[in-house]
Amino acid sequence: MKKKKVAVLGGGSWGTALATVLIDNGHEVSLWSRRKSVAEEINTCHRNESYLPGIDLPESLQATDSLQKAVKEKDVVLFVLPSQSVRDVARQAAPHLKKEVIVMHASKGFELESQKRISEVLGEELPDLTQRIAVLSGPSHAEEVVKKSPTTVVVASICPKVAEELQSLLITSAFRVYTHPDVVGVEVGGSLKNIIALGAGLSDGLGYGDNAKAALITRGLAEIARLGMAMDAQAITFAGLSGVGDLVVTCTSRHSRNWRAGNLLGQGYSLEEVLEKMDMVVEGVKTTQAAYRLAERLGVDMPITKELYAVLFEGKQPKKAVQDLMSRGKTDEMEEMIRGTR
Repeated sequence: MKKKKVAVLGGGSWGTALATVLIDNGHEVSLWSRRKSVAEEINTCHRNESYLPGIDLPESLQATDSLQKAVKEKDVVLFVLPSQSVRDVARQAAPHLKKEVIVMHASKGFELESQKRISEVLGEELPDLTQRIAVLSGPSHAEEVVKKSPTTVVVASICPKVAEELQSLLITSAFRVYTHPDVVGVEVGGSLKNIIALGAGLSDGLGYGDNAKAALITRGLAEIARLGMAMDAQAITFAGLSGVGDLVVTCTSRHSRNWRAGNLLGQGYSLEEVLEKMDMVVEGVKTTQAAYRLAERLGVDMPITKELYAVLFEGKQPKKAVQDLMSRGKTDEMEEMIRGTR
């Protein structure tokens, strides 16, 4: 593939990891970080110790704290930001983007106030680029990607040619990329899995075993699919990489910050204490809020999300939340999965 000029917006672990993938493929990459200290460390030491400690980064990776400089004259702009920051950064970047730029995001969450998906947010702020927006998702911890551990993801766009171009941009011998037409399903799966990962961590923190976590993951997948289908996603999407794949890795991995946050909650720490200890964005927290509101608006039954919302924001004790989940009324598994009955 012809060498491209790419801006990666977000100097955290995932943004930095994706920048290394792009450089491995021979592209020219500018990594934008809000924190000047992060940009300077990448440029001078070729390290990002705050987010990927102990990892040597490519010497050709250039970082900057100037958004305008990062996006100017770029062929592709990749948003790898906390979901609540995307709109503001897109608005600031908009005047400096090339007319024919491709925009992709790898943010996993919903905008809290509007409950909109991130591609919808980008479409509102970049209305001339709605056909050139894509989403990257799948089971992909940054800590493993930078070490070139085999990883497989999907790129979804309403425009097949955009998805195929991004597939070629990113695919390497260690980073396999599939294309996908279901933008809604890919975004919903990637976002809601963080809620279930909080629950899995909470279950482990309470000392429950594998049976409980397996049930939580399985019923969580059904819950994700119900909301996704109510938003016009395709059911089969949730059986793929951005659905069950991302769900499993996020609920079981030591790299998962959502699992770690849930684990601390299960051990008795308050939400405030957990977030202070994490010192990183835990997307599942605000996603729980957004999904709770969205489910209420769409009339979708999401019992796990509802109980986690009560634990996070209403002071409910984790053990009581588990008890209430276990004592719900009798129902048929397949009927509940397909129809979403209450």
